[in-house]
Amino acid sequence: MKLTLFSEAVAAGFPSPAEDYKEDALSLDEHLITHPAATYLAKASGDSMQGVGIFDQDLLVIDRSLTPRNGSVVVAAVDGELCCKQIDIEGKRLLSANPHYPPINISEDQDMVIEGVVKASIRYHWLG
Repeated sequence: MKLTLFSEAVAAGFPSPAEDYKEDALSLDEHLITHPAATYLAKASGDSMQGVGIFDQDLLVIDRSLTPRNGSVVVAAVDGELCCKQIDIEGKRLLSANPHYPPINISEDQDMVIEGVVKASIRYHWLG
């Protein structure tokens, strides 16, 4: 499904007649999902990633085919438990984006698997 994309950014201050700025159609799946067979969705839980704009109940678009880089937001299974964190490849640890949570150090004998890189997050604003 393609949705209307406006050529102008929507001001968060004074409204403007947006009808004058219709540009093109945009498919969210084409925009957010580069590798459909390797992409899945999950909901975020908690407040440990608020510093990078991921909030409780946000929908995460996770791509298994992407190679994480230092600082990438990833979904990892650590000793069988899933978490969403930033990866510190050089320091061999997973980092929260909230100072109230300590890093998770990854040791050689620990079971840790990167389940994918978070490509995007979607926040719901409608409370209905």
